[in-house]
Amino acid sequence: MLKNYQEFIPKSFVILKHYTWRLLKKDFAAGITVGVVSLPLAMAFAMASGVEPERGLFTAIVAGFLISLLGGSRVQIGGPTGAFVVIVYSVVERHGYDGLALATLMAGGLLILMGAFRLGTLIKFVPHPLIVGFTTGIAFVVFSSQIKDLLGLQMEEAPVQFIDKWAAYYHALPTIDFLTAGVGIGMVVFIFVLKKWAPTIPWGIASIIVASALCAILHLPIATVASRFGQLPHSLPMPTFQFNFARTLDVLPDAITIALLAGIESLLSAVIADSVTGGRHKPNCELIGQGVANIGSIIFGGIPATAAIARTATNIKTGAQTPLAGMIHATVVMVLLWACSSLVGGIPLPALAAILVAVAWQMSELPHFFKIVRTSRGDAAILLTSFMLTVLLDLTVAVEVGMLMAAFFFMKRMSDVKHVISLETRLPEQGVEVYKMRGPFFFGVTDRLRNLIMQMESPPKLLVLRMKHVPVLDATALQALREIHQRCLMHGSKLVLMEVQPEPSQLIKGYGLGELITSSLPELEKTPSPFP
Repeated sequence: MLKNYQEFIPKSFVILKHYTWRLLKKDFAAGITVGVVSLPLAMAFAMASGVEPERGLFTAIVAGFLISLLGGSRVQIGGPTGAFVVIVYSVVERHGYDGLALATLMAGGLLILMGAFRLGTLIKFVPHPLIVGFTTGIAFVVFSSQIKDLLGLQMEEAPVQFIDKWAAYYHALPTIDFLTAGVGIGMVVFIFVLKKWAPTIPWGIASIIVASALCAILHLPIATVASRFGQLPHSLPMPTFQFNFARTLDVLPDAITIALLAGIESLLSAVIADSVTGGRHKPNCELIGQGVANIGSIIFGGIPATAAIARTATNIKTGAQTPLAGMIHATVVMVLLWACSSLVGGIPLPALAAILVAVAWQMSELPHFFKIVRTSRGDAAILLTSFMLTVLLDLTVAVEVGMLMAAFFFMKRMSDVKHVISLETRLPEQGVEVYKMRGPFFFGVTDRLRNLIMQMESPPKLLVLRMKHVPVLDATALQALREIHQRCLMHGSKLVLMEVQPEPSQLIKGYGLGELITSSLPELEKTPSPFP
């Protein structure tokens, strides 16, 4: 009985049973490194999402710990990510933080249900061009949201809509603060130089230290985290749990979007981690862990969380061996919040904007984006549509339309397969015609068989369909077989299905057409067999 539920046992519970001092040393070094890297990123993502920076830190601490403790991956690092910036900002604008909290609680419940019903493997049905399209779109939106702080523009909060946002930037361009812009652009250049020539140095924390020291030593009048948001707290807030049933329908679409994106992002990160480490994650356990982590994040005043691909990669590169590294990472963020909140409050805002610009560039995968554009028209259409809808409308619409387009293009490709139904043998003197069918028999190709039969003046005395190479069929195909059978009966002909595979055979019998299936043709025994 227990074997049936092995996939739901978190990796930490299994691995830590056989833990050693050697593993602890590697996990400790990796956890400290990733914890330091996560500190500025957590605040930057929270600010870009339209909430206070400490909410990003609360998320990195609580959700980061729970994702490692309860998830299905050995090396996954969780917390606030750039993928959620667009969604969180939109929800906060429309419903406030209370609406975001409710949507995230519901999303956590949906993730737990998705894992419990073993939907983790369905990630393979999300087409790659769609993922690249909305990821690049998110990167573009994240970059756009940082222009105000990067250049020090004197303006109110930028509009939500992309075109309106850039129009506001254009009108506010004469108010640029060249000192702030110098620090911001200088940090962007510094980050890219550091990533190229010293990739082992954590570029996020290095840029924060350099910018903060520069502004403090030169007494530069540049906005900081504390000057905009006030002093950061020294600890986690007291846990609270509020569920407003009256607003559930209002935020349900947002909850579904958060759940889907969290699931897709976390499972993609786990797959990438497996490819590097040679491990194997538990997708359904990972979804449940993500669900619990999102609920925990909201209880402690955080925002939506998921696995962070870049921080997971950093965790692996710095030697992480088990989920304990992720738990240490969360603990390090909490210690830094407790011990250094006054120093953290002095971080210049253009430095955080520079970090998000670098993150947006890393997310965009532009070379890969253009490679897909040059492939098939269908993939390019899915990619460009999901990208444009993410940028101009929102991620929910982009994913919905992208999945619909992917489904239609798939059906079109399947229906365009040549020789799905071909004449194999014709014996006019006996009134026998044998057709071979290949490939899935579904609603996209049923018209081919239906038209073939209907175009005959009258069916042959014996119409044989060989279905050895038909792995699946659907209700539309079954109805087509019924119509052909009825037409044969009207003309005194007989329809026979041969070499039917077990699964299609069961469906055909359940549809009331079991008498059509046979393994031999007695009436042809005295004649040469029509089968090769």
